[in-house]
Amino acid sequence: MLTADAIQTLLRAGEGETLEFKERFGSDVIETAVAFANTRGGTILIGVRDNGQLVGEPLGKEVLRDYVNRIATATEPAVVAAAYRVDMGPAEVLALHVSEVPLKPVATRGRCYVRAGSTTRVMPAADIAAMHFASTGQSMDALIEPRKTRDDIDLDAVRSYMRRATQLGRRHFAEHDDPWQVLRKLELVQSDQAITRAAILLFGKTPQSPLTQAVVHAGRVQQLIHIMDQRIIDGSLIAQVEEGLAFIQKNLHVRFEITGAPARQEIWDYPLVALREALINAICHRDYGNTADIQIKILERQLQIWSPGALPFGVDLGDLLDPMHASHPRNKLIAQVFFDLGLIERYGGGIQRILSACQQAGLPQPMLENFQGGFRIVFAQAALTEQMTPQVTDQVTDQVTDQVTDQVTQEVRRLLHTLVGEMSRADIQMALGLRHLPHLRQAYLRPALAAGLIEMTLPDKPNSRLQCYRLTALGRALLKKERA
Repeated sequence: MLTADAIQTLLRAGEGETLEFKERFGSDVIETAVAFANTRGGTILIGVRDNGQLVGEPLGKEVLRDYVNRIATATEPAVVAAAYRVDMGPAEVLALHVSEVPLKPVATRGRCYVRAGSTTRVMPAADIAAMHFASTGQSMDALIEPRKTRDDIDLDAVRSYMRRATQLGRRHFAEHDDPWQVLRKLELVQSDQAITRAAILLFGKTPQSPLTQAVVHAGRVQQLIHIMDQRIIDGSLIAQVEEGLAFIQKNLHVRFEITGAPARQEIWDYPLVALREALINAICHRDYGNTADIQIKILERQLQIWSPGALPFGVDLGDLLDPMHASHPRNKLIAQVFFDLGLIERYGGGIQRILSACQQAGLPQPMLENFQGGFRIVFAQAALTEQMTPQVTDQVTDQVTDQVTDQVTQEVRRLLHTLVGEMSRADIQMALGLRHLPHLRQAYLRPALAAGLIEMTLPDKPNSRLQCYRLTALGRALLKKERA
């Protein structure tokens, strides 16, 4: 039972990911209820303006049951809200609490909604499919490919996998084991006529039939317009890893250092272990229902790897930076085979290996972002990120005195460590795991902006819906000082 004191606490907190204010009941209340059910649950307060002030209109005793019934009948599966009528003295507030539902997504009038910060957004078709698979425990690569049969599988490729997995100790296959039965045990096939998408992509004789998008489009570009080298890399996903890395190495610079060790040391533009991890992640975790190719762009001072499909449902950028984050593979069957072959060392550990390798090489932290319907990682050479002469860099670093460091709050420190590239306010809020927008503004964004540690990408339009935030030179210097 909600009390008047509890309502006052919610009003002071303000709207956020799990709290919404509405002056009166309408279709937007139902849409918000759907968004809460699809996300993390939440409470809708009816009789409250956006600024937290009470409307003051009396609410009848029968409206609670009416509102609950209207939400339930307008949603599929039905959302049943817990309803409370709270006397706030001069006014009444109706509280509708919606719990997150296990079977998703919930829809109303043919549309699905999700909560992003303090806003309710319509879900695109790709997100709807991903949410459905995640909530039912299914994997997108377990879909059966029609018109594919046992004859489309290369059993010699399966035998190679079995030998390699056994050598690595990831599996224990006997030499006489039937490769077809191995595929059945791995759930890569269900019968001679039921072949999964993963089986075709991993062991198919023609992996790109019918999935023509299951390729890597790699290219080296100068000045963003001159294509110096390019290739479409096809074949099995396993072969694409090595061929993709070979193309990258062919188009990078390498120098050699004599360290006194028996062999000279190779120094590449970017650490190969990081590039390999990024490429494996792109191939293993991309959305194979998306018609776009994986794209590798090698620029003068950058290397970008873009894979179709944003981060899997339930995963945000902040999760990736957590060394202990749980693994949420979009393609579970492909991920298992990659693990067996040693392409994946530990579930959920790839990003940390990328970050560690770049740090050891003296390169900046790669930028991770959801970009144009996919996920992109951008590697940058050191000179690109500085954008300053060494003298200016030294001046900025000198500004980060012990006094400034001591004045930075723990909240601002969390923000600085969370910011990757340019991030919107909603992305920052989700990455930090904060529910209340006012707290984000007051404890994180405003102090960091005032201290000159972060900046707006659109300073002349502070309220723009396109507004993002990024680290300043001073902010980067502070992070560098703390990591030293």
